[in-house]
Amino acid sequence: MKRVKAACITQTLHFLLKEDLGHDYAVKVVQEEVKKYKTGLDKNGTKYKILSEKELEDGSVMIEIKKQYNTSPVGNYLD
Repeated sequence: MKRVKAACITQTLHFLLKEDLGHDYAVKVVQEEVKKYKTGLDKNGTKYKILSEKELEDGSVMIEIKKQYNTSPVGNYLD
């Protein structure tokens, strides 16, 4: 028998600009989307650690995140 003692997932997320919007508005939409994503993690009680967050030249945002996998315990992955 096996049991998951700790589990996390590392993701690189690229929040892209929507092409059918003006550039300035598209950048604002992306920033709101990033904020909504982080708020959703907090609201759901997902444990996470942002490893890096960069705004790219075009205004899109790249986030590297390590987060809790489902509801598994995170052990010392987020230390």
